[in-house]
Amino acid sequence: MLAVKVFIFSPVQENTYLLYNEQKECMIIDPGCYYDEEREELSSFIAHKALTPKLLLNTHCHLDHVFGNKWVAEKYGLKLHLHEKEKPVLDYAPASGLMWNLPFDNYKGDVIYLRENDTVALGADMLEVLFTPGHSPGSIAFYCKQQQFVIGGDVLFRMSVGRTDLPGGNQDTLLNSIRTKLFVLPDETIVYPGHGEHTTIGFEKKHNPYAGI
Repeated sequence: MLAVKVFIFSPVQENTYLLYNEQKECMIIDPGCYYDEEREELSSFIAHKALTPKLLLNTHCHLDHVFGNKWVAEKYGLKLHLHEKEKPVLDYAPASGLMWNLPFDNYKGDVIYLRENDTVALGADMLEVLFTPGHSPGSIAFYCKQQQFVIGGDVLFRMSVGRTDLPGGNQDTLLNSIRTKLFVLPDETIVYPGHGEHTTIGFEKKHNPYAGI
């Protein structure tokens, strides 16, 4: 069974997720640690729990979700997993960082591409890859059917949805992703978003102002 730990990092207040199991293996999703103290917070938690990082995953590659990629990869000897349509977004992230006055060193190692319906395994625990473009061209979500939760990136928020005015964004595509990939999940499914508090599929189907679009 996977435990879910959230860290809120960077001036953008991004949610970084650490998932870990009883065997003390863990995966790091969207490391947004920007400052030294944030990297220390993440590494201290891993050390305190005696965890061994096994996977580094990105839901998408906007700058606030990739600040810590390079550091995590180098510290724990990991390769980055993402959708291939996000590689140009990853490559552009440092330029975006300069525009936001948030310079950072980008990940430049090997990448492993994930596709829809792929599974990501941490021991006996499995996450299914859902292709959910619209906020960015290659956004993916990680769905744990056994425990009924999804790490959704910036696709669906509590009573809101991801912005679509950034390069590669498209509102119709985003809303289609939500309707066909997320709203088909069981109502009790917990949604862990890239920013803000978690929610559920059932709550969003009833209360999200975009749900009927």
